[in-house]
Amino acid sequence: MKVVAFNGSPRVGGNTEQAIKFVFAELQAHGIETELVQLGGRKVFGCLACGNCRKTKNNRCGRQDDEMNAYFQKMLEADGIILGSPVYFSNVSTEIKALIDRCGFVAKANGDPLKGKVGAAVISARRAGATFTYAAINMFFGISQMIVPGSTYWNMTLSLDPGDIQKDAEGIRTFKTLGQNMADLLHKLHPQSPCSPATKCDAVAGDLA
Repeated sequence: MKVVAFNGSPRVGGNTEQAIKFVFAELQAHGIETELVQLGGRKVFGCLACGNCRKTKNNRCGRQDDEMNAYFQKMLEADGIILGSPVYFSNVSTEIKALIDRCGFVAKANGDPLKGKVGAAVISARRAGATFTYAAINMFFGISQMIVPGSTYWNMTLSLDPGDIQKDAEGIRTFKTLGQNMADLLHKLHPQSPCSPATKCDAVAGDLA
C-alpha cells in the first residue's frame, strides 16, 4: 500500500512538511509506503474551464503547461492521499487550490476514480482559519467519494516559524493519531496486506528532521 502527500507550503521543511512527516512515521511503522510531493512554490495553474477532460475521458487535464497530470497520476496509483496546506487568508494555498480544482474536475469527468481511497488533510496555521482550510480539503475528499479518518482533534498545528510545530505537543499527538487511524483504515480496506494495524512491521519510520 502507498500514501502520497502533497505539501502545499512553499516552505520546504517547514511546519506543514514536518506535520506530514509525523503522519508518515506512523504509516511507515505499519508497513505502508509513503511519498512526499513538494507542490508549494511549484509552477501549477488554475482550471481553464475548457471541458476537455469531459470530452477525452482519459484521466488527464487539457492543460499541458505544468505537472498537474503527473500529480493526478500519483493520486490514481496511491491508496491514500494527504493534502497539506498552510492557512493563507483563511483558506488553502494557491497550489493546493489548483490541485483540488483540476484534479477534482478530471476525477468527476472520469467516473470518480478516487472513490474509496483514504484522504486526510494536514493544516498549519499561525492563529486562525485552520478549520476553514481543513473543511475546504475535506470538501474535495467528500465529493470524490473518498474515506476520511479522524483523529483526537482536527488535523492542525498552530505554528508560525519553521520548527514551531516541535513545541506543539497537542498538534504532534493529533498527527500521530491521524497516522495510526489512517493505517488502521487502509489495512481494513486492504486486508491482504502482510502487516496488521495491531502489530507494527519491522520497518522503522523515517527521520522526522
